[in-house]
Amino acid sequence: MMVDKRLIGAVPQTRPYILASVAVRWCSLLANIWMAFSIAGLLQAVFEGGPVESVLVRAGIAMAVAATCRFADSYAGSLLGLRISRMVKATLRARVIAKLLRLGPRYRDVAPTSEVVQVASEGVEQLETYFAQYLPQLLYALLAPLTLFAALSRTSLPAAAALLACVPLIPVSIVVVQRWAKRLLSRYWGQYTELGDTFLENLQGLTTLKIYRADEFKQGEMNERAEQFRRVTMRVLIMQLNSISIMDLVAYGGAAVGCVLALVALREGAVDVAGATVIALLSAEFFLPMRLLGSYFHIAMNGMAASEKLFHILDAPEIERPRCASDDRPRESARGLGLRGVDFSYEKERPVLRSVSIEAAPGELTAIVGPSGSGKSTVAGLCTGRLLPDAGEVAIGGSRVAEMSSDDVFRRVTYVGHQSYLFAGTVRENLLMANPEASDEQMWAVLERARIDAFFRADQGLDTPIAERGSNLSGGQRQRLAIARAILHDTPIYIFDEATSNIDVESEDAISRAIAELAHEKTVVVIAHRLANVATAAQIYVMRDGGVVERGTHGALLDAHGVYADMWSAQRELEAAGVPNGNQEA
Repeated sequence: MMVDKRLIGAVPQTRPYILASVAVRWCSLLANIWMAFSIAGLLQAVFEGGPVESVLVRAGIAMAVAATCRFADSYAGSLLGLRISRMVKATLRARVIAKLLRLGPRYRDVAPTSEVVQVASEGVEQLETYFAQYLPQLLYALLAPLTLFAALSRTSLPAAAALLACVPLIPVSIVVVQRWAKRLLSRYWGQYTELGDTFLENLQGLTTLKIYRADEFKQGEMNERAEQFRRVTMRVLIMQLNSISIMDLVAYGGAAVGCVLALVALREGAVDVAGATVIALLSAEFFLPMRLLGSYFHIAMNGMAASEKLFHILDAPEIERPRCASDDRPRESARGLGLRGVDFSYEKERPVLRSVSIEAAPGELTAIVGPSGSGKSTVAGLCTGRLLPDAGEVAIGGSRVAEMSSDDVFRRVTYVGHQSYLFAGTVRENLLMANPEASDEQMWAVLERARIDAFFRADQGLDTPIAERGSNLSGGQRQRLAIARAILHDTPIYIFDEATSNIDVESEDAISRAIAELAHEKTVVVIAHRLANVATAAQIYVMRDGGVVERGTHGALLDAHGVYADMWSAQRELEAAGVPNGNQEA
């Protein structure tokens, strides 16, 4: 039968409640057995023509007890199932969220966002049924036939043995179906997540699709994937209906066999009327638990298929950060940032960085520039601890990033990219993410530094509503609010990765001034494509083909007539030709 020890071990606190659910069902079964024997005794007394008053009272009491136990079974089973469901959903979703937080932005390398959402929502719902219904029913379905065999063996051992021997036919049919169903449900979940991924991608890019009139093409593609999913869903339903028909045939056929055995035993004189009645009444009880288990089996299989994707996420390798007991290396300023002889590659045969060395000092603005694909954003990933170098070291304040926890890194480093995320809520709520203890004065101060305070004062102040992703703001306003939030975070080191890309000139200028002011008190690293934004940097590193090819001040680099000077000239020519911001990467 289908039991995943690892899955059960993932939510160990459910075990007592599962056993309690089985115990309640077993007590109800015992009451049913007592009722069956009481009714059989009543029929025997009537058949023999003796007094029936006392037997009738006992039968009535047994029926009342059985009905009470059945009600208690239903009520307690529902409560226990609800408790198990809550535990499963809360525990598994908490584990997924905790794993995603540990992975950070790397989670997209493990699974697309749509798959994570589907597994954490619909997938966990399927696993809820596995724990709350399938597992208790599985244990009860194994216990019930043995209990019935023990009860009937004194009445007719051959009949009890025959009924018990027929019971395994249902799990055998389940095992046969399982081999086919496992492959089919794996395809079902694969196409389900692919369909969700396609839908999410098309939804996020809907504006682009409309602009390029590609929406009709994507609609056709979506319809094709939906049709493929419909077909595999129909195959799953056909499989379920066929297997249910087989189990019904075995279950009700077994009950019929029990009735035949009772009549044969009665005719041969092996049992009396009471014995034949008990066999007939209890024969169905041998098969009904297994039959109900078969109904839950299909839902459990769906949950098992979802659990494979769940464990794929939970088993994703994390960056190991061993802590050293001591570090005797000379320590630089606690606010400095440095890369020393760093090599890095996403794939072994394709190195991205080769022997990169960069030093960013406190109270200065350090810039990293270079053509697209030169490795600038990879440097940012290394500085934030999202990536670890293959060789060399990345140090924050003299401590190696590889020896720091993610929390330690993010307490010292704030990263701002070109697509900062704003959450639905208010300006206040988005700012408080950076510092939950911040006062209104502090929030207005950082908004003023980001040159966005006047806009919000003219609206509803800190209570100005912000739509999801800041869609009710312009690109420049979104980025300025993100800059204000970053400043409020108040870490020693700031990394701005293309923070002024694709925004209006006014916002670009405001953000550049805010970053320059911040550099007077913090360690600031700016990764930029527009060289005019970093002309005042104390140190500019020029990257090309994964290495640092030049370094120096703006003036010194122009005098060197190298890569930087060529990039500067090209951008100036584009700006003179009317291209906004000279937006080109050489």
